[in-house]
Amino acid sequence: MRPHTSVFQDETRLDINYLPSRLLHRETQLNFLNQFFRFATESPGKMSQRVLIVGKIGTGKTVLSQHFGLNITTEAQKRGINLHYVHVNCRECKGSLFMILQQTILKFIPHFPKRGYSEAEMLQALMQILDERNAYLILAMDELETLIRNGGPDPLYKLTRIHETRLKAPQRLSLICILREPECLEMLDPSTKSTLQRNIIHLEEYSKIQLRDIINARVTLTFRQGTVSAQTIDLISELAASEGGNARYAIELLWRAGKYADASELLEVSPECARKAAVSIYPVIQKDTIASLGLHEKLFLLGVARRFKQTDAAYITMGDAEDAYAVVCEEHGERKRGHTQLWEYVKTLSASGIIKTEISSLGQRGKTTLISLPMVPASDLEQELSKMLHMKKE
Repeated sequence: MRPHTSVFQDETRLDINYLPSRLLHRETQLNFLNQFFRFATESPGKMSQRVLIVGKIGTGKTVLSQHFGLNITTEAQKRGINLHYVHVNCRECKGSLFMILQQTILKFIPHFPKRGYSEAEMLQALMQILDERNAYLILAMDELETLIRNGGPDPLYKLTRIHETRLKAPQRLSLICILREPECLEMLDPSTKSTLQRNIIHLEEYSKIQLRDIINARVTLTFRQGTVSAQTIDLISELAASEGGNARYAIELLWRAGKYADASELLEVSPECARKAAVSIYPVIQKDTIASLGLHEKLFLLGVARRFKQTDAAYITMGDAEDAYAVVCEEHGERKRGHTQLWEYVKTLSASGIIKTEISSLGQRGKTTLISLPMVPASDLEQELSKMLHMKKE
């Protein structure tokens, strides 16, 4: 018997720290960063810059900044400019400016003493290192909220005002501040807040179409050809779009769905694998929600679950759901309800988040309601409903 071949070609491309060579749907924002920092490669030392990148989780803030950092340092190297980009996470540094500066200095001097300096001395030491090496630094501080909440306005005041104490020296330190919650800026003094808000790049949530492009690109990099269906990609895109356009969540779903496929020794990552992955990340469908449904709502939902078990499709039509419901009613000795009543069930199930509905695309004949089961595996749902209905009979 031949051993099962993994659906993955290189799953490291789905690691959270992986930096893709191409940044999809953030070209405009990347161009803004390039324009804000043109001086760094054209007239280094003549000025410094502070840029704020704002957006919800999974909108690409970190990867945008890192991609820019790689590009600009590569360009600077070609021009013989000693420019460095250092990315630090304020939460990992426990919201401490001392630890942020320490982590930055260690990039230049790996054996720099970790004790014996005050915060102010660490900042002066960093500037001295840059002077001695004729170097320039773009310091990107991710999850800036933690630094503001922990240190108040002082840390950012010191960083944004450092060049005022070095009037005749080259301006060597620029900042990229990355945060999810712009309301945190209200904790800063008006001058510092004004300085940071001068150059803002706001990242909107990814749309379903944009998420599909991102997932498609990762599939090409990560999976063996033909192992991830278009239906699965579409379902993962929909799930991530419903979670605030979260690309990070989409990539995590894709990886977990691949793992479920391998664990089941499947040749393809099916929509059911994606549904199982969604439950393992965010178990949103609670048993008590299903238990609170009426008898025919449960019978209808059981029919939907069974139909999804029989197909790799991400959607079924309302007609398919009605046919499956009729079979379930016959099994349980129940008289089936009419279309109007079933439509009420669909609306109830959709409002509870168990199913999702949308109108068919223009490519299909006529218009019909499409039903998806985005947040729970069909097999798990069938098992739970069958158990509940069996207990009701006893």
